[in-house]
Amino acid sequence: MPKSSLVLVTGATGYIGGRLVPALLADGFRVRVMTRRPRHLIDRPWFDEVEVVSADAAKPGSLADAMRDAGVAYYLIHSLGSGAKFEAFDRANAQNFATAGRESGLTRIVYLGGLYPDAGDLSPHLASRKEVEELLLSSGVPTAVLRAAVIIGSGSASFEMLRYLTERLPVMVTPRWVDTRIQPIAVRDVLRYLVAVAALPSDVNRGFDIGGPDILTYRQMMAQYASVAGLKPRRIQALPLLTPSLSSHWVGLVTPVPSGLARPLVESLINEVVCKEHDIAGYVSDPDGGLADFRRAVTLALERIQDQKVTTSWTSATRPGAPSDPLPSDPDWAGGSLYVDERECVVDATPEQLWSVIESIGGENGWYSWPLGWWARGLLDRLFGGPGLRRGRRDQMNLSAGDAIDWWRVEDVEDLHLLRLRAEMRLPGLAWLEFIIEADDEGRTRLRQRALFHPRGLAGHAYWATIRPFHAIVFGGMQRNIARAAQQQQLPDRAS
Repeated sequence: MPKSSLVLVTGATGYIGGRLVPALLADGFRVRVMTRRPRHLIDRPWFDEVEVVSADAAKPGSLADAMRDAGVAYYLIHSLGSGAKFEAFDRANAQNFATAGRESGLTRIVYLGGLYPDAGDLSPHLASRKEVEELLLSSGVPTAVLRAAVIIGSGSASFEMLRYLTERLPVMVTPRWVDTRIQPIAVRDVLRYLVAVAALPSDVNRGFDIGGPDILTYRQMMAQYASVAGLKPRRIQALPLLTPSLSSHWVGLVTPVPSGLARPLVESLINEVVCKEHDIAGYVSDPDGGLADFRRAVTLALERIQDQKVTTSWTSATRPGAPSDPLPSDPDWAGGSLYVDERECVVDATPEQLWSVIESIGGENGWYSWPLGWWARGLLDRLFGGPGLRRGRRDQMNLSAGDAIDWWRVEDVEDLHLLRLRAEMRLPGLAWLEFIIEADDEGRTRLRQRALFHPRGLAGHAYWATIRPFHAIVFGGMQRNIARAAQQQQLPDRAS
Protein backbone atom coordinates (compact mmCIF):
# COMPACT_ATOMS: atom_id res chain seq x y z
CA MET A 1 0.00 0.00 0.00
CA PRO A 2 1.53 3.37 -1.01
CA LYS A 3 2.40 5.60 1.94
CA SER A 4 0.36 8.41 0.35
CA SER A 5 -2.81 6.30 0.63
CA LEU A 6 -5.57 7.25 3.03
CA VAL A 7 -6.02 5.07 6.10
CA LEU A 8 -8.99 5.16 8.47
CA VAL A 9 -8.43 4.81 12.21
CA THR A 10 -11.25 4.03 14.61
CA GLY A 11 -10.89 4.20 18.38
CA ALA A 12 -8.54 7.20 18.24
CA THR A 13 -9.77 8.45 21.61
CA GLY A 14 -8.60 5.19 23.14
CA TYR A 15 -5.26 3.97 24.40
CA ILE A 16 -3.87 2.26 21.28
CA GLY A 17 -5.68 4.37 18.70
CA GLY A 18 -4.40 7.60 20.19
CA ARG A 19 -0.83 6.33 19.77
CA LEU A 20 -1.34 4.71 16.38
CA VAL A 21 -2.37 7.96 14.66
CA PRO A 22 0.96 9.78 15.17
CA ALA A 23 2.83 6.57 14.31
CA LEU A 24 1.03 6.37 10.97
CA LEU A 25 1.62 10.06 10.28
CA ALA A 26 5.32 9.64 11.05
CA ASP A 27 5.42 6.77 8.53
CA GLY A 28 3.99 9.00 5.79
CA PHE A 29 0.35 7.90 5.68
CA ARG A 30 -2.59 10.22 5.23
CA VAL A 31 -4.92 9.59 8.15
CA ARG A 32 -8.65 9.96 8.63
CA VAL A 33 -9.93 9.52 12.17
CA MET A 34 -13.44 8.25 12.88
CA THR A 35 -14.96 9.13 16.24
CA ARG A 36 -18.33 9.66 17.87
CA ARG A 37 -17.06 12.77 19.67
CA PRO A 38 -14.72 14.84 17.47
CA ARG A 39 -14.35 17.49 20.14
CA HIS A 40 -12.51 15.03 22.39
CA LEU A 41 -9.65 15.05 19.87
CA ILE A 42 -9.16 18.81 19.59
CA ASP A 43 -6.33 18.91 22.12
CA ARG A 44 -4.37 16.08 20.50
CA PRO A 45 -1.12 17.40 19.03
CA TRP A 46 -1.84 15.69 15.71
CA PHE A 47 -5.40 17.03 15.37
CA ASP A 48 -4.54 19.51 12.58
CA GLU A 49 -2.69 16.83 10.63
CA VAL A 50 -5.63 14.46 10.18
CA GLU A 51 -9.12 14.48 8.75
CA VAL A 52 -11.76 13.90 11.43
CA VAL A 53 -15.17 12.43 10.64
CA SER A 54 -18.08 11.85 12.98
CA ALA A 55 -19.36 8.29 12.74
CA ASP A 56 -20.41 5.40 14.94
CA ALA A 57 -20.02 1.68 14.23
CA ALA A 58 -23.36 1.16 15.97
CA LYS A 59 -24.99 3.31 13.24
CA PRO A 60 -24.31 1.61 9.89
CA GLY A 61 -25.52 4.59 7.89
CA SER A 62 -22.71 6.75 9.22
CA LEU A 63 -19.88 4.46 8.06
CA ALA A 64 -19.94 4.99 4.29
CA ASP A 65 -18.69 8.57 4.48
CA ALA A 66 -16.02 7.59 6.98
CA MET A 67 -14.70 4.85 4.66
CA ARG A 68 -14.96 6.74 1.38
CA ASP A 69 -11.64 6.66 -0.56
CA ALA A 70 -9.87 4.87 2.30
CA GLY A 71 -7.73 1.83 1.60
CA VAL A 72 -6.88 0.36 5.01
CA ALA A 73 -9.15 0.68 8.03
CA TYR A 74 -8.00 -0.01 11.59
CA TYR A 75 -10.73 -1.51 13.73
CA LEU A 76 -9.85 -0.65 17.33
CA ILE A 77 -13.36 -0.62 18.78
CA HIS A 78 -14.28 -2.74 21.75
CA SER A 79 -16.53 -2.44 24.78
CA LEU A 80 -14.21 -3.60 27.56
CA GLY A 81 -15.92 -3.04 30.90
CA SER A 82 -19.08 -1.66 29.32
CA GLY A 83 -21.61 -3.94 30.99
CA ALA A 84 -23.36 -7.26 30.68
CA LYS A 85 -24.34 -6.81 27.02
CA PHE A 86 -20.84 -6.14 25.72
CA GLU A 87 -20.80 -9.30 23.56
CA ALA A 88 -23.89 -8.10 21.65
CA PHE A 89 -22.40 -4.61 21.21
CA ASP A 90 -19.10 -6.00 19.96
CA ARG A 91 -20.84 -8.42 17.61
CA ALA A 92 -23.15 -5.80 16.10
CA ASN A 93 -20.40 -3.20 15.71
CA ALA A 94 -18.08 -5.69 14.00
CA GLN A 95 -20.82 -6.88 11.64
CA ASN A 96 -21.70 -3.29 10.72
CA PHE A 97 -18.07 -2.42 10.10
CA ALA A 98 -17.39 -5.56 8.06
CA THR A 99 -20.43 -4.98 5.83
CA ALA A 100 -19.62 -1.30 5.31
CA GLY A 101 -15.98 -2.14 4.56
CA ARG A 102 -16.95 -4.62 1.87
CA GLU A 103 -19.46 -2.23 0.29
CA SER A 104 -17.01 0.69 0.43
CA GLY A 105 -14.23 -1.24 -1.28
CA LEU A 106 -11.69 -1.28 1.53
CA THR A 107 -8.51 -3.11 0.57
CA ARG A 108 -7.69 -4.20 4.14
CA ILE A 109 -9.02 -4.25 7.69
CA VAL A 110 -6.57 -4.41 10.61
CA TYR A 111 -7.87 -5.57 13.99
CA LEU A 112 -6.05 -5.72 17.32
CA GLY A 113 -7.59 -8.64 19.17
CA GLY A 114 -6.76 -10.81 22.16
CA LEU A 115 -4.37 -13.75 22.39
CA TYR A 116 -6.24 -16.91 23.37
CA PRO A 117 -5.52 -20.65 23.78
CA ASP A 118 -6.87 -23.23 21.35
CA ALA A 119 -8.34 -25.46 24.05
CA GLY A 120 -10.48 -24.86 27.10
CA ASP A 121 -13.20 -22.39 27.95
CA LEU A 122 -12.40 -18.76 27.20
CA SER A 123 -13.25 -15.84 29.41
CA PRO A 124 -16.26 -13.86 28.12
CA HIS A 125 -14.08 -11.03 26.83
CA LEU A 126 -11.57 -13.31 25.09
CA ALA A 127 -14.48 -15.22 23.55
CA SER A 128 -15.90 -11.92 22.29
CA ARG A 129 -12.52 -10.90 20.84
CA LYS A 130 -12.35 -14.23 19.02
CA GLU A 131 -15.88 -13.77 17.66
CA VAL A 132 -15.05 -10.29 16.34
CA GLU A 133 -11.91 -11.69 14.73
CA GLU A 134 -13.92 -14.36 12.93
CA LEU A 135 -16.52 -11.84 11.74
CA LEU A 136 -13.87 -9.57 10.24
CA LEU A 137 -11.92 -12.42 8.64
CA SER A 138 -15.10 -13.60 6.92
CA SER A 139 -16.08 -10.08 5.79
CA GLY A 140 -14.80 -10.43 2.22
CA VAL A 141 -12.19 -7.73 2.91
CA PRO A 142 -8.61 -8.98 3.43
CA THR A 143 -8.09 -8.74 7.17
CA ALA A 144 -5.03 -8.89 9.40
CA VAL A 145 -5.70 -9.73 13.03
CA LEU A 146 -2.97 -9.13 15.58
CA ARG A 147 -3.56 -11.10 18.77
CA ALA A 148 -1.84 -9.68 21.85
CA ALA A 149 -1.95 -10.62 25.52
CA VAL A 150 -0.90 -8.12 28.20
CA ILE A 151 0.33 -4.89 26.63
CA ILE A 152 3.04 -3.18 28.68
CA GLY A 153 3.08 0.58 28.28
CA SER A 154 2.51 3.71 30.31
CA GLY A 155 -1.20 4.25 30.78
CA SER A 156 -2.42 0.82 29.63
CA ALA A 157 -5.03 -0.72 31.92
CA SER A 158 -3.09 -3.98 32.22
CA PHE A 159 0.13 -2.17 33.10
CA GLU A 160 -1.57 0.10 35.63
CA MET A 161 -3.16 -2.89 37.35
CA LEU A 162 0.23 -4.61 37.56
CA ARG A 163 1.92 -1.41 38.67
CA TYR A 164 -0.38 -0.53 41.52
CA LEU A 165 -0.78 -4.08 42.80
CA THR A 166 2.99 -4.37 43.06
CA GLU A 167 3.68 -0.89 44.45
CA ARG A 168 0.91 -0.81 47.06
CA LEU A 169 1.07 -4.37 48.39
CA PRO A 170 4.49 -5.59 49.59
CA VAL A 171 2.69 -8.63 50.99
CA MET A 172 -0.37 -9.91 49.17
CA VAL A 173 -2.80 -12.79 48.97
CA THR A 174 -3.67 -13.33 45.32
CA PRO A 175 -6.05 -15.47 43.24
CA ARG A 176 -4.75 -18.59 41.51
CA TRP A 177 -4.32 -16.76 38.19
CA VAL A 178 -1.12 -15.34 39.66
CA ASP A 179 0.60 -18.49 38.32
CA THR A 180 -0.94 -18.41 34.84
CA ARG A 181 1.61 -18.11 32.02
CA ILE A 182 1.45 -14.94 29.94
CA GLN A 183 3.46 -13.60 27.00
CA PRO A 184 3.40 -9.80 27.40
CA ILE A 185 4.42 -7.36 24.68
CA ALA A 186 5.66 -3.77 24.76
CA VAL A 187 3.26 -1.19 23.36
CA ARG A 188 5.94 0.13 21.01
CA ASP A 189 6.18 -3.30 19.37
CA VAL A 190 2.38 -3.50 19.06
CA LEU A 191 2.38 -0.13 17.28
CA ARG A 192 5.23 -1.20 15.02
CA TYR A 193 3.25 -4.25 13.92
CA LEU A 194 0.06 -2.26 13.43
CA VAL A 195 1.73 0.23 11.11
CA ALA A 196 3.60 -2.44 9.15
CA VAL A 197 0.65 -4.73 8.38
CA ALA A 198 -0.99 -1.96 6.36
CA ALA A 199 1.36 -3.06 3.57
CA LEU A 200 0.61 -6.81 3.71
CA PRO A 201 -0.03 -8.52 0.36
CA SER A 202 -3.69 -8.53 -0.66
CA ASP A 203 -3.96 -12.32 -0.39
CA VAL A 204 -3.17 -12.33 3.34
CA ASN A 205 -6.34 -12.88 5.35
CA ARG A 206 -5.46 -14.35 8.73
CA GLY A 207 -4.57 -13.81 12.36
CA PHE A 208 -1.09 -13.49 13.85
CA ASP A 209 -0.02 -14.08 17.44
CA ILE A 210 2.25 -11.30 18.67
CA GLY A 211 4.22 -11.28 21.91
CA GLY A 212 7.50 -10.26 23.43
CA PRO A 213 10.42 -12.64 24.03
CA ASP A 214 9.44 -13.49 27.64
CA ILE A 215 6.86 -15.99 28.90
CA LEU A 216 6.12 -15.21 32.55
CA THR A 217 3.55 -15.87 35.21
CA TYR A 218 1.81 -12.90 36.75
CA ARG A 219 3.78 -13.64 39.92
CA GLN A 220 7.02 -13.33 37.95
CA MET A 221 5.80 -10.15 36.28
CA MET A 222 5.16 -8.56 39.67
CA ALA A 223 8.57 -9.67 40.92
CA GLN A 224 10.34 -8.25 37.87
CA TYR A 225 8.34 -5.01 38.08
CA ALA A 226 9.39 -4.60 41.72
CA SER A 227 13.01 -5.14 40.72
CA VAL A 228 12.89 -2.59 37.90
CA ALA A 229 11.06 -0.04 40.08
CA GLY A 230 13.60 -0.41 42.89
CA LEU A 231 11.11 -1.93 45.34
CA LYS A 232 11.79 -4.60 47.91
CA PRO A 233 10.87 -8.17 46.88
CA ARG A 234 7.13 -8.84 47.19
CA ARG A 235 5.73 -11.77 49.15
CA ILE A 236 2.87 -13.40 47.24
CA GLN A 237 0.58 -16.21 48.38
CA ALA A 238 -1.96 -17.63 45.94
CA LEU A 239 -5.44 -18.38 47.32
CA PRO A 240 -7.56 -20.60 45.03
CA LEU A 241 -10.84 -19.52 46.66
CA LEU A 242 -10.75 -16.00 45.23
CA THR A 243 -13.26 -15.88 42.34
CA PRO A 244 -12.94 -13.46 39.38
CA SER A 245 -15.72 -11.35 40.89
CA LEU A 246 -14.01 -11.09 44.28
CA SER A 247 -10.66 -10.57 42.59
CA SER A 248 -11.97 -7.70 40.46
CA HIS A 249 -13.40 -5.93 43.53
CA TRP A 250 -10.10 -6.42 45.29
CA VAL A 251 -8.20 -4.99 42.31
CA GLY A 252 -10.66 -2.08 42.24
CA LEU A 253 -9.89 -1.29 45.86
CA VAL A 254 -6.11 -1.54 45.56
CA THR A 255 -5.57 0.02 42.12
CA PRO A 256 -7.12 2.92 40.17
CA VAL A 257 -8.66 0.43 37.72
CA PRO A 258 -12.39 0.22 38.57
CA SER A 259 -13.84 -3.20 39.26
CA GLY A 260 -16.02 -3.04 36.14
CA LEU A 261 -12.88 -2.83 34.00
CA ALA A 262 -10.78 -5.03 36.27
CA ARG A 263 -13.15 -7.98 35.96
CA PRO A 264 -12.62 -8.67 32.22
CA LEU A 265 -8.88 -8.20 32.71
CA VAL A 266 -8.85 -10.66 35.61
CA GLU A 267 -11.08 -13.14 33.76
CA SER A 268 -8.72 -13.05 30.78
CA LEU A 269 -5.76 -13.84 33.04
CA ILE A 270 -7.38 -17.14 33.94
CA ASN A 271 -6.53 -18.38 30.43
CA GLU A 272 -2.92 -19.13 29.53
CA VAL A 273 -2.05 -16.67 26.77
CA VAL A 274 1.15 -17.69 25.01
CA CYS A 275 1.93 -17.28 21.31
CA LYS A 276 1.45 -20.44 19.29
CA GLU A 277 3.35 -19.11 16.28
CA HIS A 278 5.53 -16.22 15.17
CA ASP A 279 4.48 -16.16 11.51
CA ILE A 280 4.30 -12.37 11.55
CA ALA A 281 8.11 -12.39 11.21
CA GLY A 282 7.65 -13.67 7.64
CA TYR A 283 6.04 -10.34 6.75
CA VAL A 284 7.38 -7.92 9.37
CA SER A 285 10.95 -8.55 10.43
CA ASP A 286 11.91 -8.20 14.09
CA PRO A 287 13.55 -4.86 14.94
CA ASP A 288 17.30 -4.56 15.31
CA GLY A 289 18.10 -5.87 18.76
CA GLY A 290 14.88 -7.87 18.87
CA LEU A 291 11.52 -7.22 20.47
CA ALA A 292 11.58 -5.48 23.86
CA ASP A 293 11.69 -7.91 26.76
CA PHE A 294 9.50 -7.44 29.82
CA ARG A 295 12.07 -5.54 31.90
CA ARG A 296 12.82 -3.18 29.03
CA ALA A 297 9.11 -2.56 28.45
CA VAL A 298 8.56 -1.76 32.14
CA THR A 299 11.60 0.54 32.19
CA LEU A 300 10.32 2.48 29.18
CA ALA A 301 6.84 2.79 30.68
CA LEU A 302 8.14 4.07 34.03
CA GLU A 303 10.41 6.57 32.28
CA ARG A 304 7.46 8.05 30.40
CA ILE A 305 5.42 8.28 33.60
CA GLN A 306 8.29 9.98 35.42
CA ASP A 307 8.83 12.40 32.53
CA GLN A 308 5.07 13.11 32.32
CA LYS A 309 4.96 11.96 28.70
CA VAL A 310 2.06 9.54 28.92
CA THR A 311 0.33 10.42 25.66
CA THR A 312 -2.72 8.16 26.05
CA SER A 313 -4.36 6.28 28.90
CA TRP A 314 -6.96 3.57 29.33
CA THR A 315 -9.14 6.28 30.86
CA SER A 316 -9.37 7.98 27.47
CA ALA A 317 -11.72 5.28 26.28
CA THR A 318 -14.06 5.34 29.30
CA ARG A 319 -16.00 8.50 28.51
CA PRO A 320 -18.71 9.32 29.29
CA GLY A 321 -18.65 8.47 32.96
CA ALA A 322 -14.93 8.67 33.67
CA PRO A 323 -14.15 10.37 36.99
CA SER A 324 -12.40 13.16 35.13
CA ASP A 325 -15.09 13.78 32.51
CA PRO A 326 -15.27 16.17 30.68
CA LEU A 327 -11.53 16.86 30.76
CA PRO A 328 -10.09 16.34 27.25
CA SER A 329 -6.53 16.31 28.65
CA ASP A 330 -7.37 13.56 31.07
CA PRO A 331 -5.91 14.17 34.56
CA ASP A 332 -6.07 10.44 35.17
CA TRP A 333 -3.77 9.98 32.20
CA ALA A 334 -1.51 7.49 33.97
CA GLY A 335 -4.32 5.51 35.51
CA GLY A 336 -3.98 6.75 39.07
CA SER A 337 -6.42 8.05 41.67
CA LEU A 338 -8.19 11.34 41.13
CA TYR A 339 -9.40 13.50 44.02
CA VAL A 340 -12.05 16.11 43.25
CA ASP A 341 -13.38 19.08 45.20
CA GLU A 342 -16.47 20.26 43.32
CA ARG A 343 -18.73 23.19 44.18
CA GLU A 344 -21.71 24.72 42.40
CA CYS A 345 -23.74 27.86 42.91
CA VAL A 346 -26.23 30.08 41.10
CA VAL A 347 -24.84 33.54 40.33
CA ASP A 348 -27.14 36.54 39.97
CA ALA A 349 -25.21 37.85 36.98
CA THR A 350 -24.99 37.35 33.24
CA PRO A 351 -22.53 34.81 31.81
CA GLU A 352 -20.58 37.76 30.43
CA GLN A 353 -20.24 39.36 33.85
CA LEU A 354 -19.18 36.11 35.46
CA TRP A 355 -16.73 35.32 32.67
CA SER A 356 -15.06 38.73 32.93
CA VAL A 357 -14.20 37.94 36.56
CA ILE A 358 -13.01 34.39 35.86
CA GLU A 359 -10.88 35.39 32.89
CA SER A 360 -9.13 38.09 34.90
CA ILE A 361 -8.25 35.86 37.85
CA GLY A 362 -4.70 35.74 39.20
CA GLY A 363 -1.74 38.06 38.84
CA GLU A 364 -2.42 41.56 40.14
CA ASN A 365 -6.13 40.74 40.31
CA GLY A 366 -5.60 38.01 42.92
CA TRP A 367 -7.39 34.72 43.50
CA TYR A 368 -10.50 35.86 45.42
CA SER A 369 -9.49 33.61 48.30
CA TRP A 370 -7.49 33.95 51.54
CA PRO A 371 -4.59 36.16 50.33
CA LEU A 372 -2.32 35.16 53.21
CA GLY A 373 -2.75 31.46 52.44
CA TRP A 374 -1.98 31.96 48.75
CA TRP A 375 1.04 34.10 49.57
CA ALA A 376 2.41 31.49 52.01
CA ARG A 377 1.87 28.65 49.53
CA GLY A 378 3.57 30.68 46.82
CA LEU A 379 6.54 31.38 49.08
CA LEU A 380 6.84 27.70 49.99
CA ASP A 381 6.72 26.78 46.32
CA ARG A 382 9.53 29.17 45.52
CA LEU A 383 11.66 27.77 48.35
CA PHE A 384 11.43 24.35 46.67
CA GLY A 385 12.27 25.71 43.23
CA GLY A 386 8.75 26.28 41.87
CA PRO A 387 7.42 29.41 40.17
CA GLY A 388 5.31 30.57 43.13
CA LEU A 389 3.20 33.63 42.42
CA ARG A 390 6.00 35.56 40.76
CA ARG A 391 5.06 35.01 37.11
CA GLY A 392 1.83 37.01 37.17
CA ARG A 393 -0.10 37.30 33.91
CA ARG A 394 0.75 38.27 30.35
CA ASP A 395 -2.53 40.17 30.00
CA GLN A 396 -4.63 41.33 32.95
CA MET A 397 -7.99 40.80 31.22
CA ASN A 398 -7.70 38.18 28.45
CA LEU A 399 -6.38 34.60 28.40
CA SER A 400 -5.21 32.20 25.72
CA ALA A 401 -4.28 28.53 25.96
CA GLY A 402 -0.68 28.24 27.12
CA ASP A 403 -0.63 31.48 29.12
CA ALA A 404 1.03 31.43 32.53
CA ILE A 405 -0.91 32.71 35.54
CA ASP A 406 1.28 32.67 38.63
CA TRP A 407 1.92 28.95 39.29
CA TRP A 408 -0.78 27.85 36.84
CA ARG A 409 -0.81 27.30 33.09
CA VAL A 410 -3.94 27.74 30.96
CA GLU A 411 -4.67 24.30 29.59
CA ASP A 412 -8.00 25.09 27.95
CA VAL A 413 -10.19 28.14 27.58
CA GLU A 414 -13.59 28.44 25.92
CA ASP A 415 -15.03 31.94 25.91
CA LEU A 416 -18.02 32.33 28.29
CA HIS A 417 -17.91 28.66 29.26
CA LEU A 418 -14.67 27.05 30.49
CA LEU A 419 -11.31 27.91 32.02
CA ARG A 420 -9.05 25.02 32.96
CA LEU A 421 -5.75 25.71 34.73
CA ARG A 422 -2.99 23.19 35.27
CA ALA A 423 -0.72 23.64 38.29
CA GLU A 424 3.02 24.00 37.74
CA MET A 425 3.89 24.35 41.41
CA ARG A 426 5.95 21.73 43.23
CA LEU A 427 3.48 19.00 44.16
CA PRO A 428 3.51 15.25 44.86
CA GLY A 429 1.12 14.85 41.94
CA LEU A 430 -0.78 16.81 39.31
CA ALA A 431 -3.44 19.44 39.98
CA TRP A 432 -6.07 21.29 37.96
CA LEU A 433 -8.47 24.10 38.76
CA GLU A 434 -11.52 24.38 36.55
CA PHE A 435 -14.32 26.92 36.19
CA ILE A 436 -17.42 26.10 34.11
CA ILE A 437 -20.28 28.48 33.36
CA GLU A 438 -23.61 26.86 32.51
CA ALA A 439 -27.28 27.76 32.40
CA ASP A 440 -29.62 25.74 34.64
CA ASP A 441 -33.14 24.59 33.76
CA GLU A 442 -34.52 27.97 34.78
CA GLY A 443 -32.08 29.90 32.62
CA ARG A 444 -30.02 31.16 35.57
CA THR A 445 -26.24 31.43 35.42
CA ARG A 446 -24.57 28.59 37.27
CA LEU A 447 -20.89 28.37 38.24
CA ARG A 448 -19.22 24.98 38.66
CA GLN A 449 -15.80 25.05 40.24
CA ARG A 450 -13.62 21.93 40.43
CA ALA A 451 -10.22 21.36 41.98
CA LEU A 452 -8.71 18.07 40.82
CA PHE A 453 -5.63 16.30 42.16
CA HIS A 454 -3.84 13.25 40.78
CA PRO A 455 -1.53 12.02 43.60
CA ARG A 456 1.86 10.47 43.01
CA GLY A 457 2.61 7.79 45.58
CA LEU A 458 1.81 7.88 49.29
CA ALA A 459 3.14 11.45 49.55
CA GLY A 460 0.44 12.57 47.14
CA HIS A 461 -2.35 10.90 49.08
CA ALA A 462 -1.00 12.36 52.33
CA TYR A 463 -0.78 15.82 50.74
CA TRP A 464 -4.45 15.75 49.74
CA ALA A 465 -5.51 14.56 53.19
CA THR A 466 -3.50 17.38 54.77
CA ILE A 467 -4.92 20.23 52.69
CA ARG A 468 -8.48 18.94 52.49
CA PRO A 469 -9.59 20.61 55.78
CA PHE A 470 -8.66 23.98 54.26
CA HIS A 471 -10.79 23.53 51.11
CA ALA A 472 -13.82 25.26 52.57
CA ILE A 473 -11.69 28.35 53.18
CA VAL A 474 -9.68 28.24 49.96
CA PHE A 475 -12.12 26.94 47.36
CA GLY A 476 -15.39 27.74 49.10
CA GLY A 477 -14.25 31.29 49.68
CA MET A 478 -13.02 31.54 46.09
CA GLN A 479 -16.38 30.57 44.64
CA ARG A 480 -18.33 32.93 46.91
CA ASN A 481 -16.04 35.87 46.18
CA ILE A 482 -16.04 35.27 42.42
CA ALA A 483 -19.85 35.15 42.45
CA ARG A 484 -20.01 38.33 44.53
CA ALA A 485 -17.58 40.14 42.21
CA ALA A 486 -19.58 39.08 39.16
CA GLN A 487 -22.81 40.37 40.70
CA GLN A 488 -21.13 43.72 41.30
CA GLN A 489 -19.36 43.73 37.95
CA GLN A 490 -19.74 46.58 35.52
CA LEU A 491 -18.90 45.02 32.18
CA PRO A 492 -15.83 46.59 30.60
CA ASP A 493 -15.74 47.54 26.97
CA ARG A 494 -14.10 44.33 25.70
CA ALA A 495 -13.60 45.82 22.25
CA SER A 496 -11.18 48.43 23.57
